Amino acid sequence: MYAYASLADDFYVNMTLNTEMALPAGRETILSFFERVQKKYPSLRNFYTRDNGDFVLEEDKEQVQQRWISLEPRRICSGHINPDNPDESFEQHSLLLELVPYMLSVSPLDCEALDYMLGFDFSYRGNHDALVAEALGVNHSLEGLINVPGSQLLNYEPSITISLDDTCRRQARLMIETRTNAYQVRRGEFPEEQISVYFTVRQYGSLDSSKSYAATLQELRNSCEELMEQSVIEQVLRPLQQATSAR
Repeated sequence: MYAYASLADDFYVNMTLNTEMALPAGRETILSFFERVQKKYPSLRNFYTRDNGDFVLEEDKEQVQQRWISLEPRRICSGHINPDNPDESFEQHSLLLELVPYMLSVSPLDCEALDYMLGFDFSYRGNHDALVAEALGVNHSLEGLINVPGSQLLNYEPSITISLDDTCRRQARLMIETRTNAYQVRRGEFPEEQISVYFTVRQYGSLDSSKSYAATLQELRNSCEELMEQSVIEQVLRPLQQATSAR
């Protein structure tokens, strides 16, 4: 397995299950669910409700490694920041997917979309968009705009989505997020912030009656890691790592 953590300043493995129907919001149901997860991961001890009503259970944020889970009205999220091994993250995500059918009444029929995502953050003080364009290049047809005399790049966030089957229900998406704004470019003052790369494999729609959520997530993980090796690590992550390290 590739040492993903060596490619960026921060690395994380996330799972998201979007449901068609609203999740249960009863006090007893929510607390029982989080308490069951906490039995497996006792360090998940910070529980709170966001202003928008989302429920969150997480480890201390001061840690280099951090687990977290959240319940939204129609979404279940699970994340693990800087894991020693993605297997540890997958175990956490699988536990949630094994629990939700019984504790939150989420059947395979209720699936709107299931995501497995690998995320990478690169700390950089400077124009993020210009750096991404330099590191990854720009399509020949757009070079004329990039090279307009006196211009400065304000937004360049490449994104691509591909289908992985004939039905287009399984898809892979690469997205780059920059955090430089026009005010910073105008003043020439840039705080150190993160350039983020997200690579997600998503399954849309209700699952086959013979498939569990955990088994489907395993398939998504397999596809994600295979595509990372083939088309993302050396083509996207490595150039960004080298570019941010050189500045």
